[in-house]
This record gives sequence, structure tokens and C-alpha cells, in this order.
Amino acid sequence: QRYLAESGGGVAQAGDSQRLSCAVSGRTFSGYTLGWFRQAPGKDREFVAGVDWNTGDTYYIDSVKGRFFISRDNALSTVILQMNSLKPGDTANYYCAAGSYWDGELTVKYWGQGTQVAVSS
Repeated sequence: QRYLAESGGGVAQAGDSQRLSCAVSGRTFSGYTLGWFRQAPGKDREFVAGVDWNTGDTYYIDSVKGRFFISRDNALSTVILQMNSLKPGDTANYYCAAGSYWDGELTVKYWGQGTQVAVSS
């Protein structure tokens, strides 16, 4: 069963903004960290940002700090990744994920199917 469903993404130009949404359903994620990973062609999948479902604490990799913002809406069961000042290097498939976060790493238990973001210069 799929608990995480992404939407948003598509083609953008450098400097544009995009918003990715992850709809959460089918189970409770209290105690989990919900986050986003991305995988560019030929590269490993990397953690991008995460939000603690209970506390709202947020985590980011350095390359997106100040440009990307993650939030969650518990009532709507949605996790949002607002991406601003997009760069060609942000081009990747983006995956919603849920798991446990510790010391900069999100150990994933559940994955979404992914959505593509392509940024042209």
C-alpha cells in the first residue's frame, strides 16, 4: 500500500519557484520525520529536507538552505516542499519519504513514487 503520494514538479527555468506536495494517507505518521529525497541522473539518491511530524522541526542539506522550505499540515496530512531560486543542479526526481531522523540522516521506511523536476538555465 502506498502511503505517500507526490504532486507538483515539472519544467522550470533557473530562478523560478516550484512547490511539491506529498499527500499522506492510510496510516498515522506520528513520531516520524517526513522528508524529501532527490536523485539526479547518474547520481545517488540524496536527502534534501525533512520535517518532524510532531514538533515541526526542520532539517536541510546545505545546498538548499535558504532556498527550499519544508512544512507540514497535520490537519490536511500534507508535506510541502517550497523550492525557490531553482538551479539546474536541482534537476532530479524528487521522492517523498517517511522514517526516522538522526544526526543528519533520514532512515526511510516508506517511499513515494517520485515526481520529476527539470530546471533549465
